Amino acid sequence: MGLKDLAEQFLKFGVVGALATVVDYGILMLLSQVAGCDPLPASVVSYLVSLAFNYLASMRYVFERRDDLSRRRELAAFMTLSAVGLVINSLLIGVGTAFFGDGALSVTLAKVLATLVVGIWNFWSRKHWLEAR
Repeated sequence: MGLKDLAEQFLKFGVVGALATVVDYGILMLLSQVAGCDPLPASVVSYLVSLAFNYLASMRYVFERRDDLSRRRELAAFMTLSAVGLVINSLLIGVGTAFFGDGALSVTLAKVLATLVVGIWNFWSRKHWLEAR
């Protein structure tokens, strides 16, 4: 894969990720700021909902399926890699809100950092383990 192809793929990944982030952030804010839920469990729920969207969109529009990987194994690998992302997300949300509180600005800043770190993990890990070579 050439640099141009990689840049195009990363752009597609960014679009899918941006849409998933809107879903994730919207649910997080709805649960933590409107419904009054603790931000950490709210971030787990929002992450899991956005994960379902992300899987469907990224495996259809961003990454080429591997011929040697069944859909079941592909989903299992995706979920395993995403579980690592969930741990990273939860740690950063937990630490961020522990230090800065659970107000909208604090939750937003923690979520922005978590989104950046998890986004890098997601692209690298999916490209490495899920995409056809």
